[in-house]
Amino acid sequence: MTTPDDARQYAPATKRNREPILEVLQKVLPPNCTVLEIASGTGEHGVFFAPRLGNRKWLPSEPNPLLLASIEAWRICQPADNLYPPLELDVCDSVWSVETRVSPEWLQDLDFATFPLTAMVNINMIHIAPWLACLGLMAGASHILPSGGILYLYGPFKQDGKHTALSNEAFDTTLRSQNPKWGVRDLNDVVDAARERNLSLLATYQMPANNLSVVFQRQ
Repeated sequence: MTTPDDARQYAPATKRNREPILEVLQKVLPPNCTVLEIASGTGEHGVFFAPRLGNRKWLPSEPNPLLLASIEAWRICQPADNLYPPLELDVCDSVWSVETRVSPEWLQDLDFATFPLTAMVNINMIHIAPWLACLGLMAGASHILPSGGILYLYGPFKQDGKHTALSNEAFDTTLRSQNPKWGVRDLNDVVDAARERNLSLLATYQMPANNLSVVFQRQ
């Protein structure tokens, strides 16, 4: 289904990474839960994951209006019963709308009793954002997730202060030239930031193209 004013955006990396990410999500996400996706981007991941994640609900979110329109356009074109409309959400806000559930009104209708919000997924964000966004993500996860809840991150990471591949180093240089507050993060720094918010490292998975899946659990 398409419309004359199709608002869908496209991210080429999505088709390359969605299946490996899905394999990890199927292992680590709790059953019968609502998954809050942070910084959903174009919305392509959500329409791919939701129908393949069984008895789970997928709630996309994004602060960028153009991308919010893209997420909704993808949802209309590839509907799934367990894929919710996108939520406007900025991780740097001290309180997230999904906590208050006051606005938008449809948030009040979500069945968090049957499908509790026990997982968060964040793909390719913390390196294309200021470090404050990573800190905000950890703070939000600490507020929202119950004990045992899962926070999943995907992207490139340095390890012990070193890049794991020349391509990642070049990517880091490009990011920092675009914005000095961006850049590939060191996994140790991310783990420390998570620990300060009662999130412990549960597992890491090597992924294609020198990326990692990093899984945290709320204590």
